Amino acid sequence: MPKGGQHVVPRGNGKWAVRRGGANRARRRYDTQEEAIEAGREIAREEGTELYIHGEDGRVREMNSFEKDPFPPKG
Repeated sequence: MPKGGQHVVPRGNGKWAVRRGGANRARRRYDTQEEAIEAGREIAREEGTELYIHGEDGRVREMNSFEKDPFPPKG
């Protein structure tokens, strides 16, 4: 399973990007945060990872998990 999750991050000038955790470059840039969130959500669903949504200040403001939970739970 891929690690690091997907991050929706501000790029300046009101633009937004989706970047894989630990990557130096963005996958793609978007004009609005809403577009970036939708794209990041789709990628996270497909890859079964986390989605981290950053605010304009760069801090994580929301997190969603699309990892496949084991059932029954271990332990």
